[in-house]
Amino acid sequence: MKKLTSQMISLLGAENFITDKTECIYYSQDVYRASSHVTCGVMRPGNMTELSAGVKIAAMAGYSLFPRGGGVSYTSGYLPTVEKSLTIDTTRMNRILEINQQDMYVTVECGCRWVDLYEALKNTGLRTPFWGTLSGISATVGGSLSQNSIFFGSGHYGTAADSVIGMKLVTIGGDIITTGSGAVKGGSVFFRHYGPDLTGLFTSDAGALAVKATITLRLMAETPHKVFGSFNFQTSNDMFAAMAEIARQGLASECFGFDPYLQSQRMKRESLAKDVKALTGVVKANSSLLGGLKEGAKMALSGRRYMDEVRYSVHIITEHKYDGVAEHYMADIRAIAKKCNGEEIENTIPKVISANPFTPLNNMIGPAGERWSPVHALVPHSRADKLQSAIEAVYTKFAKDMAEYNIGTGYLYTTVGTSAVVIEPVFFWPDALLPFHHQHVEKSVLKAMKGFPENNQARSVVQKIRESLIDLFLAQGAVHFQIGKTYKYKQGLHDNSYQLVESLKKNLDPQLRLNPGALGLWPDDDKGKKGE
Repeated sequence: MKKLTSQMISLLGAENFITDKTECIYYSQDVYRASSHVTCGVMRPGNMTELSAGVKIAAMAGYSLFPRGGGVSYTSGYLPTVEKSLTIDTTRMNRILEINQQDMYVTVECGCRWVDLYEALKNTGLRTPFWGTLSGISATVGGSLSQNSIFFGSGHYGTAADSVIGMKLVTIGGDIITTGSGAVKGGSVFFRHYGPDLTGLFTSDAGALAVKATITLRLMAETPHKVFGSFNFQTSNDMFAAMAEIARQGLASECFGFDPYLQSQRMKRESLAKDVKALTGVVKANSSLLGGLKEGAKMALSGRRYMDEVRYSVHIITEHKYDGVAEHYMADIRAIAKKCNGEEIENTIPKVISANPFTPLNNMIGPAGERWSPVHALVPHSRADKLQSAIEAVYTKFAKDMAEYNIGTGYLYTTVGTSAVVIEPVFFWPDALLPFHHQHVEKSVLKAMKGFPENNQARSVVQKIRESLIDLFLAQGAVHFQIGKTYKYKQGLHDNSYQLVESLKKNLDPQLRLNPGALGLWPDDDKGKKGE
């Protein structure tokens, strides 16, 4: 380690090779858990040249490498799984390299946050089709592509991976691979497809195949006119029917919903000060001062009481170049909701989320400081009802333990493109927070929390329920974002398909040194090992 430290300091500078024990413990945690292995050090390259050289040095010294973006993961995606490990913190590689308005692409370094890209494009009249996750104040473009991610723009344009044109990546040997039209000698990065789709191979790979260095995304004209709608449904079946039809018709840029428990948690956690801040954002986001003031006044008068009797709430944003078209979309949505037994309610939630898209990560704990963790499944619309019922059956099985240890469960629902819906069960339980939470949740929020002591019993029950749900998702043929080392990717694929993934891994990383365990890809001496 002494020789490696000397080499890394020579390459990166002492401040960018971290071996401090407290910092290494933090880098060995995510939102859900702490790894039983603590990383030996953290390299923080500032550009592709440093990344390439650092990876080569570490690999030659026999270390396994675990790439990390903003860190807001709950599936052990970047957590070390072996003793001799190094973490690659990519957040210094955060520059926006080119905004090409003529050829309609933007190139960023892998550690660029979604919020920074959003701000850089704000006054250009352009945006990326998918433009960020709810955690975009921390989440990086590179991390989102390794995990794949959804939210802003997903109703129309799918996932983060669907907006990518090409990448430059660093292999475990320090070599640089270029994908898309940028790989053509004398070419440029304007187009994704030329021969086999090499770009697609490195999306959703959990950082197991190569380390992302730079990324090029498509640009499109802004759709500045937005209309908002929120609806209440008495049953999840009616909610799913409405969301499916809205998605099939391509009417919403964002279409998401909450069950009664999760929306009650949301209402508890927000403060009066945050309400005022949110209202200010809505006023500023409105195209006219008068219109913004009217919207703010309407929201202030409605307060939060309108949610008291709401069961399954669905929140929708429509957008278009022309205001009238967005209004027509919302008229169609209202008709669909009515047909599915829905009633329109005050649309505060989508207005606030649209006006304040990248907020602090205080939602990674419960309103009283409880631990929080989701799992999720992506299924076609036709399977949503069945999966929801099956999840509830799992909860019934664990009902006694959940009551004993005060474990609460809710759901977030989101449509993706025209064909899919995400069902995301969410857990809250009383337990001590990790250093990870103290690093990411605002200090003012933490100060107001009484906190909880260590609660290994509740944590163990949550883990058993998570494992049962993950087995259920496998049996139901669901797929996932953020595969990491949690979802059963290997077990769910046909043998020939997984063998292709294994062959790619062995070609790019023969000793399986890059994020071992991700996608179920373990070195031979660790086969059968679990990531959690």
